[in-house]
Amino acid sequence: MARMYRVLGFWCLVIGLMAFAGHMTEFALLFFAQAVAFTFLGYLNFSERTYIMMFWGYMVISFVGFTYWSVFKLDLPF
Repeated sequence: MARMYRVLGFWCLVIGLMAFAGHMTEFALLFFAQAVAFTFLGYLNFSERTYIMMFWGYMVISFVGFTYWSVFKLDLPF
């Protein structure tokens, strides 16, 4: 399971680099930070249960943040 966090870190780095190349600086910095966090967590050798609980917590926080941003921060036409 720890290796999967390193894979997540790699893909976040790739997405961050593509966003940086596309001049989306804030988006790129967000994914660079996630890449560092996932890679760091991948080397801590927690138990599989701990990794799964951390991932679920990450998913809850990201979905709540995405929903908040979509509803309250975007200029939606309605």
